[in-house]
Amino acid sequence: MQKIWTILRSEFWRRVRTTGFILSTLLAPVGFVAVMVAPGLLAAWAAGGGGSDAPTVVVADETDRLLPVLDGEYDALLILPQALLNGQGEARYYSTESTGFTDRFALGDLVEETVREVRLDQRGTPTEVRAIMEANVPVQTRRLTAEGAQGGGAILTALGFGLGFLTYFMVFIYGQFVMQGVIEEKATRVVEVVVSSVRPFQLLLGKVLGIGAMALVQVVLWSAFVLAGLAFAAPLTALFLDPADLDLPQGAEPEKMMEAAGVTLPTVPLELVVWFVLFFLGGYLLYSSLFAAAGSAVEQQQDAQSLVFPITIPLLIPLIFAQFVIESPGSALAVGLSQVPFFSPILMPVRIAAGAASFSEIALAFALLVAAFLAMIWVSARIYRTGILMYGKKAGFAELWRWVRR
Repeated sequence: MQKIWTILRSEFWRRVRTTGFILSTLLAPVGFVAVMVAPGLLAAWAAGGGGSDAPTVVVADETDRLLPVLDGEYDALLILPQALLNGQGEARYYSTESTGFTDRFALGDLVEETVREVRLDQRGTPTEVRAIMEANVPVQTRRLTAEGAQGGGAILTALGFGLGFLTYFMVFIYGQFVMQGVIEEKATRVVEVVVSSVRPFQLLLGKVLGIGAMALVQVVLWSAFVLAGLAFAAPLTALFLDPADLDLPQGAEPEKMMEAAGVTLPTVPLELVVWFVLFFLGGYLLYSSLFAAAGSAVEQQQDAQSLVFPITIPLLIPLIFAQFVIESPGSALAVGLSQVPFFSPILMPVRIAAGAASFSEIALAFALLVAAFLAMIWVSARIYRTGILMYGKKAGFAELWRWVRR
């Protein structure tokens, strides 16, 4: 254990002191916020004109009642047939330029609202009835737990998916770090000196744990950034809401606007954070041991791609099923998939966040993950002890299997 701890400490401190680690730790949250906020800001900017002149649309109104006709030069043509007033036909829009999604929805809403108003006028609909039709009816969902009714279930589920995707990203990136480190030590023959003092298994485990500790530091820091960001989520979300659309006066408090919009920011359960960290560590240890074995079987980075591809397939499968698990977190298929050790680091946080995973299911999935790691580290160690001292040729799967059986 002393030798493993020495290797672990060396791998950890050698990497966390690099400029790349410090910059990635600090800039990743900034990039995440930019990706999340920038689309909304750009959409608001485009809605306000976007720095360019709005297109001039001429209306061919066959009803003579819907929209005024514009004279002069125009950029697009909107045809409103008479049949619209009878609930039939369709409006047609022609333009020389491509129409964006936002403009399409805005145009559709404009035509729909205008036609509806005219049809209501034709039938003498009272103002009170129109007010009822236009009134917003917010729906707030609550999940019943032993602690009481809790809101923000949709946001928690989205957070669970984000944690699962983060696990995929971090496991893949840091697994590559492990593999690259093994390849570099093998290419420079440093490993020949190291294995004269420690056993290959101790070297493999110390390297995996050391880089894993570095990954854990980043995950903990990023999680702290996320929790701090939730404290400012209400005022930021309110920036994208219009009080008039929510039947609120201008200058309404962000909390009231979000409540009227049916948006509830949840309190992140401590158990979700704890289980996420545990499943992340289990997933990293499981996959990084396989990446280390792949690195020990080759001498160059490009030669490892044929061995890396089978490792990444189990990482991609849970991403394919993530949408299904989000929609049906309590289904038999979702429960079964979240128990598979190669899938549980990504899918189980989604089910935990959705409140669909019992403690027994979570504990069983974690126990299977630990067992799978112990089995894979044993297999990887047998490949590693032979592969790190093999030079001159690239090992295939058949030869790797012979190394395991030795």
